[in-house]
Amino acid sequence: MKHIFLVEDDTAIAKNLILLLSSEGFTVTHSPTRSEAITALSHNKFDLSLIDISLPDGNGFTVCTEIKEAQNIPVIFLTAYGDEGSVVTGLNMGADDYITKPFRPRELIARIKTALRKNGHSMPDFQIHGLNVDTTKGIVKKDGEEIFLSALEYRLLLVFINNPKSIITRGTLLDELWDAAGEFVNDNTLTVYIKRLRKKIEEDPTKPKIILTVRGTGYRLGGTYA
Repeated sequence: MKHIFLVEDDTAIAKNLILLLSSEGFTVTHSPTRSEAITALSHNKFDLSLIDISLPDGNGFTVCTEIKEAQNIPVIFLTAYGDEGSVVTGLNMGADDYITKPFRPRELIARIKTALRKNGHSMPDFQIHGLNVDTTKGIVKKDGEEIFLSALEYRLLLVFINNPKSIITRGTLLDELWDAAGEFVNDNTLTVYIKRLRKKIEEDPTKPKIILTVRGTGYRLGGTYA
């Protein structure tokens, strides 16, 4: 049985989340503040954490860092902030995912299961064609220079990193990116995001070597990787 660490100061939201997670077979430990979260962290072993960004005695970014240092488990931010700046900050702090309030219960459960499934299978440091991705710190470098990706671009890149030997269909990518930036991602916008990502990570976006197109199917990671 997976143990979920919930850090949320809103009593009503926390109560509903505990009921939802328990109904899905998860064990839940709840802390409403940063200080209580740190105490709980030292006395429990968790499998995943859900963290509200806004806390009465600090913020979720700090809690995320402390959790990653203590147990290095997947972290999903629960945030009322829809602006991309907060999301990118969270991902750069080491968060694995985020979901904006109000959220759909089934979507949250799906995100949790995806994060748990991937935990332990992704490479903390991934290199391919001069691109280096430190998934622990959320830092992406091209030829030694840090490059900055939007939250959705970074998530898109992680899909390929987590599936280095697979052909990834457009449908799978749409499922992974669905509502990721608080907006609907359709087939046309997926093409735009692929183009934007290639522009940032490829030496020549018109002749990609990292994200290759598999005509009629989708995409795959190209070349050798480490």
